[in-house]
Amino acid sequence: MPDHTLQSVLLLAEGSTLAHVGRPLLVARLLHNHGIRVTLARPPAYSWMTRDEPFTVVDLHTQPPAEFARRLDAGQPLYDLDTLEAYVTADRALLSGLRPDVVVGDFRLSLSVSARLEGIPYATLCDAYWSPEAPLKLALPVFPWTRFAPIQLAQAVFQRVAPLAFRVHARPMERLRRRHGLGSLGHDLRLCYTDADLRLFANPRALFPKVHEHAGAAFIGPLAWSPAGEGELTALKQDGHPLVYVTMGSSGSPAVLAALLPVLERFDCDIVLTTAGKPLPMGLDTGRARIFDYLPGDRVCAQASLVICNGGSPTTNQALSHGVPVLGIARNMDQFLNMRAIEDFGAGLLMRADRVSPVLAATTLRALLTHPGFTQRARDLRYTEQGITAGTADSLVGHLTSLTGATG
Repeated sequence: MPDHTLQSVLLLAEGSTLAHVGRPLLVARLLHNHGIRVTLARPPAYSWMTRDEPFTVVDLHTQPPAEFARRLDAGQPLYDLDTLEAYVTADRALLSGLRPDVVVGDFRLSLSVSARLEGIPYATLCDAYWSPEAPLKLALPVFPWTRFAPIQLAQAVFQRVAPLAFRVHARPMERLRRRHGLGSLGHDLRLCYTDADLRLFANPRALFPKVHEHAGAAFIGPLAWSPAGEGELTALKQDGHPLVYVTMGSSGSPAVLAALLPVLERFDCDIVLTTAGKPLPMGLDTGRARIFDYLPGDRVCAQASLVICNGGSPTTNQALSHGVPVLGIARNMDQFLNMRAIEDFGAGLLMRADRVSPVLAATTLRALLTHPGFTQRARDLRYTEQGITAGTADSLVGHLTSLTGATG
């Protein structure tokens, strides 16, 4: 193990979605295996994910996922000022008690304030599409009214009002920073989401060629947590048919399955569907699809020919790390921005969740299942982006060590 002065790291996992717990958990494992003293703070609701970990795990108060989802769907700021202020108090209690060399957060926006007040170097796990290191191409999310509006008109209106809306979303963070004597972030929502001493992008570098790395921003490669599972899952593929893995994740809408699954079942393929514990739409005829609450997604992707998901980076990272193209049925801004990059690279296609129809689904699925170019581009990513490796740990430790002022 290389010499370094990085001895202890505190990781704070926000509870808004499973991904914001899964990524810090993977990093905690990497650091622990590298000989770093690790403490992971996560919401009690996710204790099932950390039950057998060999490092210290503590509870962390976070906004309920249902409230986060409500705010997201309504187009409201994701956290109000009172919530962020409570976060700062909780953060500082942990930071002052543990005094880690570095604190790492995943969408724990309050660390932009609390880590600076405690004088502790701060790194954030984030997605490159929110990076201020590259221009942001706005995408119209799915709102309750967008399914009734002409998309081109709605997109044009959104492009005009989005800058003002982004300033509104940035306001709670700006007020929090001002209250604690810190400077403005210019009401730049990208900075409000990613401000840190070091941004660590948990995405394939090749998808974001315009994001330039520097001392305060670096790619560590795709991170995607997957539940453990026993056995080889060999029974998923039958009679040599291609396997299609369908998962809407913890933040996707199961409602799109009513239009998608009947069309998918017309194709000569095996179908595996995971629900993340959510109920399926009433009256849905699943026919040939085999349904599970959870499966080890990385191992399913290793057998799949196509992955259908909500377009978020956790599942797309799993798919692309195995060279599997993606159909992303997106609802929120994160999913649209991620899938745009994948679509531009040629490794998948994007579909709006408010525009899923049998005709569109048939056309899109036929393209992904029969045109080899999508698979080839996904395999191009597999060869260059191998996910979590020994090199990932060395690189991660090196980046975090740089925050302590050491040379590594």
